[in-house]
Amino acid sequence: MNPFNFTQLLTQAVDELSDYEGLKELFHQHRHGDPIPSGPVLEEIVGLCRAILFPGYYGRSTVDSRTVKYRIGVDVERLYMRLTEQVEAGLCFTRKATDDDCPCAENREKAAGIAAALISRLPALRRTLATDVEAAYLGDPAAENYGEVISCYPVIKALSNYRIAHELLQLGVPLIPRIITEMAHSETGIDIHPGAQIGHHFTIDHGTGVVIGATCIIGNHVKLYQGVTLGAKSFPLDADGHPIKHIPRHPILEDDVIVYSNATILGRITIGRGATIGGNLWVTEDVAPGERLIQRKNAKQ
Repeated sequence: MNPFNFTQLLTQAVDELSDYEGLKELFHQHRHGDPIPSGPVLEEIVGLCRAILFPGYYGRSTVDSRTVKYRIGVDVERLYMRLTEQVEAGLCFTRKATDDDCPCAENREKAAGIAAALISRLPALRRTLATDVEAAYLGDPAAENYGEVISCYPVIKALSNYRIAHELLQLGVPLIPRIITEMAHSETGIDIHPGAQIGHHFTIDHGTGVVIGATCIIGNHVKLYQGVTLGAKSFPLDADGHPIKHIPRHPILEDDVIVYSNATILGRITIGRGATIGGNLWVTEDVAPGERLIQRKNAKQ
């Protein structure tokens, strides 16, 4: 094949890849001057949050009781600046390129307020994460101390991201909460939608392969094992055949529930307080409080 044919092939590929009809919803048309969310900066934001929430375990390892206030102050200042710019980018991202009016000044002010609000919630968020650390430590005989849980356990990393993302979602931030939880998904194998509601003293043993859907409600002192799916049973469709969004479709787990590995719980059902779901089970109906679902061997003939 001669060079002319190579050029022709490349030109044809560019023409096809640039065709607007082929792009449709795959194309984000950028407006000049609009910021867009940055993956590396959001990773920095998560790192700053972890350093503030767990000083000495994340961020600078040389922090001590004499320097902790200074270090947290420095990190909070940087977090505020970086989070403000990223929240503004998220707000701009949802604006269509055809919109003539750009409320840039409004977005900047709103973003700054959201960043300050998120930071003001970090003390309460840390108190909740402390209960998650406790639950992970008390629930795993292999854990030697709290420091090991904070440093090593994927559930703490995933829950840190989730609880930050959930607060941002509650504050009305688009896109960015989902990016933050997907970062944890990539890092830990734990997929928690930021819209899920999760109580205190929550833990996931091992963690890999856990999926928690957007409309899940999980109570206090709940424990999951690896491979658990809290998913939707079906997707109601509108008149055009499209899935209806923003309706409750995932399970409710009440307080003190335990779900063992590879169990699949689907639909808007309720797993009652103190119930236990055994491994490898498929559950699509309500489970009474205190009930134990387990696999039973068939009696030998």
